Amino acid sequence: MIELENVVVTFDGQRVLDGVNFAMKSGEFVYLVGQTGAGKSSLLRLMYFDLKPASGRVQVAEHDTFGVRKREIPYLRRKIGVVFQDFKLLEDRTVYENVAFALYVTNTKRSEIKKKVLHALADVGLSHKRNQMPHELSGGEQQRVVMARALINEPSILLADEPTGNLDPTSSAEIMELLTKINMRGTAVLMATHNYDLVRLYPARIVQLKEGKLMEVELKRKK
Repeated sequence: MIELENVVVTFDGQRVLDGVNFAMKSGEFVYLVGQTGAGKSSLLRLMYFDLKPASGRVQVAEHDTFGVRKREIPYLRRKIGVVFQDFKLLEDRTVYENVAFALYVTNTKRSEIKKKVLHALADVGLSHKRNQMPHELSGGEQQRVVMARALINEPSILLADEPTGNLDPTSSAEIMELLTKINMRGTAVLMATHNYDLVRLYPARIVQLKEGKLMEVELKRKK
């Protein structure tokens, strides 16, 4: 599903990622942990081809950095859902329009758009909020809108970059339950976080990014 081989990423001459190797199978749930500034977001950007490595290879599904063409990248991204910490919602559009936006740009039929959007909103428990504006929602509700938008094209991979970073404990737990449900249906989930308490409460495979290196780690489960 995802494979990185000896990947190096540099910014201003400094190695943010230094010979990273990583493999993730279809349907897996993996945590990417590390301190703020460790390079977690850069690693995720590689996976939806928003960043190119200085050296090494990144392969996602059947696409890799050696062979992918620029015009193919938008099609690749339809197979990948991305959830951001800071929501990135369109403030001048309703919840419905925010979720539908990804379908408008692909010339999907309006009847199909309505069906998919309502299904996605029902999936995250926000059907009743579809006509509201983002500023009328709580932080947890806004993050669920982002997740509905990320799931609208039924991706095989969901990349979540600190999805609970701006949320209170109750909202964080709701997002984690939703991510777990999505994963149980067969979507691979890679979640970047520095919240070790959540990792202990919802155990899965863990990889840690530290000083540019990626390694497998284990944490004791919280009782």
